[in-house]
Amino acid sequence: MMIKWCKCLLVIFIVLSIIPCTFSIKCWDCRSNNDPKCADPFDNSTVPITDCKQEKGLVHLPGVTPQMCRKIRQKVNGVWRYFRGCAYLGEVGIQGDERFCLMRTGTYNIFIEYCTCNSKDGCNSSSLFSPMPLLLSITAAFAVTYKIINL
Repeated sequence: MMIKWCKCLLVIFIVLSIIPCTFSIKCWDCRSNNDPKCADPFDNSTVPITDCKQEKGLVHLPGVTPQMCRKIRQKVNGVWRYFRGCAYLGEVGIQGDERFCLMRTGTYNIFIEYCTCNSKDGCNSSSLFSPMPLLLSITAAFAVTYKIINL
């Protein structure tokens, strides 16, 4: 009886870990040069949320659909700009952890922070938190426990 329960729980956690990657996601869509509320702290009162599956697609990426949300924070010559929208390529966060963003600096006082997420609709707001690492950890723990019980 215990083994059936563990198998069922393991399947549920695996399915929950995969779901955000398989369904479409809705993302905030704005540019701070058009709407200052797009900057941080983020105020979504005038910002539309976009269903990424409704995006037209990109000419240079035929057949690629957006599966994530993105937030880009850019500083050029001391001026900050923010961009939020659907993301077509890349991976979630850094090594799958969306709490961490890719940061780059360049010459001429240029700084870019690129954040991607897919944990929930509107995840490209100001703060990024993902339950995915927790779900994956629990799934791994159940898999290990299941293996030990069956030995």
